Amino acid sequence: MTVRFDAVTAEVPEDEEEQSRPDAFEALVARLSQQSVTKHFDAYADVPWDEEAYRIEPEDPRWELPADDPLGATEWYQCLAQPTRARLGLEMVASKMKIGLEFESVLKRGLLEYATTLPNRSPEFRYAYHEVIEEAQHSLMFQEFVNRSGYDSRGLGRADRFAARFIVSLGRRFQPLFFTFVLGGEDPIDYVQRRELRSGRLIHPLLERIMRIHVTEEARHLSFARHYLKRTVPSLGRLRRAELAVGGPFVLAMMAQMMLRPSGQLVRRYEIPPAVLQEAFADNPQHRSEALASMAKLRRLWGELGLTGTVYRRLWKILGLWNEDSITAGAEVGA
Repeated sequence: MTVRFDAVTAEVPEDEEEQSRPDAFEALVARLSQQSVTKHFDAYADVPWDEEAYRIEPEDPRWELPADDPLGATEWYQCLAQPTRARLGLEMVASKMKIGLEFESVLKRGLLEYATTLPNRSPEFRYAYHEVIEEAQHSLMFQEFVNRSGYDSRGLGRADRFAARFIVSLGRRFQPLFFTFVLGGEDPIDYVQRRELRSGRLIHPLLERIMRIHVTEEARHLSFARHYLKRTVPSLGRLRRAELAVGGPFVLAMMAQMMLRPSGQLVRRYEIPPAVLQEAFADNPQHRSEALASMAKLRRLWGELGLTGTVYRRLWKILGLWNEDSITAGAEVGA
């Protein structure tokens, strides 16, 4: 029986844990695939878009950025008129959803490329197609929200769209780096959405429902990517491990920048001064702390995989991604 959204509890699921037995990965994949059958959501059947309570009003105070938001905490934002504060907050949500659906477009295409490399009877083939279907539903949700917001968000810039073609090809050519891209895009947003849902803050019901659906299904996607890397990376040759150790931090830095800051389109639209952006993001210890926290699982995973040796750790630090919560396990490449 398919679970409709209203049957989902307020708790958001954590990642599936892989057991230590030899067939654990296959069992995990089978379990994730079965969950996609019994607990999946439809962008239109499970979101009551046309109910009065779910209507988007651009001046609704619930769209205003909270005081602990990097931009919301600035004097510049707080001095804006209330309708402008609300509209800017709404358009930031719409902008992130547009970027999110374009990220998921890359993810879906890369997963399809990955599926072409799998043999018959591979359990990963079925799982990959389940994830493609779920990500397509997420993209429908995100685009419907953008449409109803009234904001004509352009999403990714031209350079990012060009780079996306390379990322898609990794699904066929170098899957570990592709799944690093998956985690780099999904983990920071998952962290932000979970924190928001658990904050006790009054959230617009439409946004809350979309986030709950998203984190419920992303728990499966993150589990697969994380355990795929745990299973695959130890068998990589030295050169491939070095490629992953170097490429991973660059992918994570790019994705964190894209997912956690306002788009250039929004900066121009609201004429946000460079000094305000510097204050809110570059010079803000709280923002840096939250950005590092959003990537804590990825740093720990890289340590477990032996990819944070001394040489590579310097790269993480240069990119502003390192924190001492990173636990290095196993043999370190380049130590």
